[in-house]
Amino acid sequence: MKFMPSGREVRVEAGTTLLAAARKAELPIASACGENQLCSLCGLEILKGTGTLAPEPDSEAHIKELNRVDSELRLSCKLEVAGDLVVTAQYW
Repeated sequence: MKFMPSGREVRVEAGTTLLAAARKAELPIASACGENQLCSLCGLEILKGTGTLAPEPDSEAHIKELNRVDSELRLSCKLEVAGDLVVTAQYW
């Protein structure tokens, strides 16, 4: 997978969370809930490869709404890599 705008790329196994992949790429990523999908700080924008991802569960949409997070972002702490992706975060 590829992280923009840095251009860093990492190979991870299917089932790896996007949060773990970002950490493997040594990119800073916010998280304050212990990867329990509560804080929404780990939201990433999927630039390419959305078709390879699981649909957003209602629980993810709900927590993003509560935390006033852009509906286009996906929470990287629970979202698993399933194919080639290109992602970005507002703070990279």
